[in-house]
Amino acid sequence: MSNSSLPTALPVGRSLFYLIVAGIAWGTAGAAATVVFRISDLGPLALSFWRCVGGLALLLGALALRPRRAAAPLAEPRRRKLLRILGTGIGLTFFQSAYFAAVEATGLAVGTVVTLGAGPVLIALGARLTMGERMGRGGVLAVGGALAGLAVLVLGGGQAEVRPFGVVLAVLSAAGYAAITLLTRWLGRDGGGGDALTTTVWAFAIGAVGLLPMAAAEGLLPHTDRIGTVVGLLVYVAAVPTALAYALYFAGAAVVRAATVSVIMLLEPVSAAVLAVTLLGEELTASTLAGTLLLLTAVSGLAAAEARGAAARRRAEALA
Repeated sequence: MSNSSLPTALPVGRSLFYLIVAGIAWGTAGAAATVVFRISDLGPLALSFWRCVGGLALLLGALALRPRRAAAPLAEPRRRKLLRILGTGIGLTFFQSAYFAAVEATGLAVGTVVTLGAGPVLIALGARLTMGERMGRGGVLAVGGALAGLAVLVLGGGQAEVRPFGVVLAVLSAAGYAAITLLTRWLGRDGGGGDALTTTVWAFAIGAVGLLPMAAAEGLLPHTDRIGTVVGLLVYVAAVPTALAYALYFAGAAVVRAATVSVIMLLEPVSAAVLAVTLLGEELTASTLAGTLLLLTAVSGLAAAEARGAAARRRAEALA
């Protein structure tokens, strides 16, 4: 059945832009978190909890201020809406918790490269099995180039100790991220992915509830003599790489192919590497530069292929 009679989602070009902004913004969260960890005793699970709570508060305000639409969209079936809300919220909680546990178990470098490296593979396989999406030879090469760039970027700067249990946790984290991406894309294929802002609000609410017990055990309140700086960084993390970035991510991921989404999101470690050099005083190594260029090339290639594919589909629908 054609999609032409269904409500139209965002244009592909705008969706790609949203995803790129989200990926870059997510990378800034790591730099902010690094500073918080340096100047206070706040742990990663507590930081993630406050990230969800702050993002939830900001998005609830945005929902309250958003003007009502003159014509309401088609009502989403209750079962479908429940699946979208619970699936996204649980996936977000699982993804964040397993990732932080992996970092604690096997270190930041290995935990990050396994999580972000396994994500595109799991998403590509899942999209092929559940939605029949084909990447094509160019897509396969782009994903391979992105993974190679990520490996060079994360592992090229130093030695990393690999612990099997931490690797398992990182793969589980990647599975949670893949599930969110696939669910968002599957529900958005016929224009029924739901309102992105409402989805994000519910996801953060479920995430905050899920993270609360672990964050409480770790310690919810920071102890520091620079409390103003810590609060300011927490507000930034809640506003930009959380409320803004996740709303843009869910809007874009409902339109763009799942495998393309997964590779564009690899811009997160690129922006994190740039900030580490420019703001945190880390050295710009040859591996950092090479990995960044590989990732940017892969993202550009997939974005161009996605735009060409969308244009071709529009032409085919116009001729049908």
